[in-house]
Amino acid sequence: MLQPADFYHLLAKHNIRFFTGVPDSLLKDFCAYVTDNTAPQNHIIAANEGNAVAIAAGRYLALREISLVYLQNSGLGNIVNPVASLIDPLVYSIPVLFLVGWRGEPGIKDEPQHAKQGQITLGQLELLGIKYKILPTSFAEAQTVLQEAVKYMQTQLAPFALVVPKGTFAPYSLQNNPQAPYPLTREEALQCLVSQLTASDIVVATTGKTSRELYEYRRALGQGHQNDFLTVGSMGHASQIALGIAFAKPHCNVYCFDGDGALLMHMGGMAIIGSQKPPNYKHIVFNNGAHDSVGGQPTVGHLIDIQSIAKACGYRTVLQAQSKEEIYKQAQALKESTGPALLEIKIKKGARKDLGRPQTTPQQNKEAFMQFLAKL
Repeated sequence: MLQPADFYHLLAKHNIRFFTGVPDSLLKDFCAYVTDNTAPQNHIIAANEGNAVAIAAGRYLALREISLVYLQNSGLGNIVNPVASLIDPLVYSIPVLFLVGWRGEPGIKDEPQHAKQGQITLGQLELLGIKYKILPTSFAEAQTVLQEAVKYMQTQLAPFALVVPKGTFAPYSLQNNPQAPYPLTREEALQCLVSQLTASDIVVATTGKTSRELYEYRRALGQGHQNDFLTVGSMGHASQIALGIAFAKPHCNVYCFDGDGALLMHMGGMAIIGSQKPPNYKHIVFNNGAHDSVGGQPTVGHLIDIQSIAKACGYRTVLQAQSKEEIYKQAQALKESTGPALLEIKIKKGARKDLGRPQTTPQQNKEAFMQFLAKL
C-alpha cells in the first residue's frame, strides 16, 4: 500500500501544494492526511467536484501552480462542463491533476450504484481527452507515474488523472477531528423523526448512511420499505426527486431526508423548491457538519445559517431541533405547516460500525415504492 504521507510529500516535491475536491471513501486516508497537514488556505473541500475544478483553475491563473483535485469517479459527471469548456486545451488550456477514486472497478465487489460508473470511468476520461494512469501501490512506481504526469501537464498545459483502485492507500485516521456539541447521532435523530410519520407519508432519503440507517430502522420495527425511496447514488439530488414526487402526489406529505453535504452540493435546488412552493414538501436536513459516509471530512454545514438560506429561498416554515424532545415537537409542527417547510436537525457525526446495507436491490426498492405511490 502507498503511505498517504509519502504520496503527499512526493506531490510537494513537484510543487503541488494546493488541494481541493469532494471526499471519497477510497481516498479517505489520503484526504485525512491532507486535512491534518495542510494550511487551511491551501485546502478547500468544495461543494461539488465541478466547483473544485474551477477553484484549481483560478489558482493556476493567479500563480501558475498546478493543483490537485480529488474526487470519487461518480463526480466525473460534475466536472464535464468545466473540463470541456474551461480547462481543456481547446479553450484555456489549464493543467489540473485529478486523483480519482475508482468505485465499482470491474471485478471488484461494490455497491450497485457504483457498477455502471466503475465500468465507464476510464472511458469517460478518454472521452474528455484526459490522459490517465492507474496509481501504483509502491512508492517507487508511484514516483515514476507522478513524474510522467507532471511532465505532461507542464508541457501540454492539460489535465492528467491518477485513477485510484480500492486498497491503494494505507490506513490513516483523521487527527483533526472535532466533535460538534450536539447530543444525538443521525441514527438517533432519524429514529425520532420516523416514529412521528404516518403510514401514508412518503420519504426520499439521500445517499450514504442516511438511507442505510432508515432501511435498518424500518427492518427493526418489522415494517416494509415501500414508503421510502433510498437514493443510493446521485448525491445532492434527493431534494429534487422529492420535489417531482410532491407535485405528482399533492395530497400526500413528502419528506426529503437530506444531509448537509448533499444539500451544499446542489444548493440551488432550494431556490427552486422555495419558488415552486409545494405545500406538501417537508425538507429534513440532518446537519453534522461532515461528509460522514466517506471518512468524516468537514463540510461548512455548521458554519452557515441553513435556516436563513431556506427563508431567503422562499420556504414558508423553517424549524430547528437538537434534542429528542425538540424533534418530537418540531415534527408535529412540520405536519401542521404549509410547505415548503424545512427542519434542520443539528447532530454529531459518526455511525455504528456494524451498520448494514439494504438487502434489496435498487430495482426492488423502486418497484415497491412505485406500487405504494400508485395506491395513494
